[in-house]
Amino acid sequence: MKILLLGKSGQVGWELQRALSVLGEVVALDRHGAEGLCGDLSDLPGLAQTVRRVQPQVIVNAAAHTAVDKAESEPEMARTLNALAPGVLAREAQQLGAWLVHYSTDYVFDGSGSRPWRETDRPNPLSVYGQTKLEGEQQILASACRHLIFRTSWIYAARGGNFAKTMLRLAREREQLSVIDDQIGAPTGADLLADVTAHALRQILPPVGHNYLVQPGIYHLAAGGETSWHGYACFVLDAARKAGQDLRVGSDKVLPIPGSAYPTPARRPNNSRLDTGKLCATFGLSLPDWRQGVARMLTEIL
Repeated sequence: MKILLLGKSGQVGWELQRALSVLGEVVALDRHGAEGLCGDLSDLPGLAQTVRRVQPQVIVNAAAHTAVDKAESEPEMARTLNALAPGVLAREAQQLGAWLVHYSTDYVFDGSGSRPWRETDRPNPLSVYGQTKLEGEQQILASACRHLIFRTSWIYAARGGNFAKTMLRLAREREQLSVIDDQIGAPTGADLLADVTAHALRQILPPVGHNYLVQPGIYHLAAGGETSWHGYACFVLDAARKAGQDLRVGSDKVLPIPGSAYPTPARRPNNSRLDTGKLCATFGLSLPDWRQGVARMLTEIL
């Protein structure tokens, strides 16, 4: 099997290089490209040409415009990277008969209510980022290519910046922290996303002469359980202190505040819960509680 991976240098892309390596040949690109191949999502003709040259059985798109607030001031760039580029990849996949794996977000929903969002719920994004990610989904669906779209939330990784590292840094510098407590979701590791992707690909690509085992579609993929950003911060600081870290701020000095007290250019959904029942039933999975992945990540960075 030949797999074309885009966004290899991002948090998810980095883990995908590891997880996909056991499935076959992985041609991994970032925006700088390699050997005449284009990995820049803003170069739509170059992307199409790259797919035609590589001739992959699977395209995995881990690249995107993920700067949520910046997207508000550059909507055309966000639309190119999050909507038009996936559309190009989807149409090329359809022509090849290849599968396309694409990652989307809880930001396609408006964050109302408290029930975990199902794949069948009506999207209603609050931000340019959410709107362009939704348009990317729509372009993939319109192409009629074989696809897996994984909607996820609150991604982190040991590599690169993340919320936990920010909390640890601030806890060493300040006497008190204020963290939002009315936005609820599940911190989801890039390693979990990559491993589930590899597991899913092993199931969608049947032996020669057999039918496809899994139907194309949208699947919600997030760690088990739920917390607020405040609860996430407290868990991180408690774990760090138990590991012997010298922090000026412990969980007892993390004040809960509403999201309205910390305004940002892009509106965030309050309810980022995702119902992963369809994913677990289809692929035979049991997703670990978010604490398990965060604890593992902390052992790597502390």
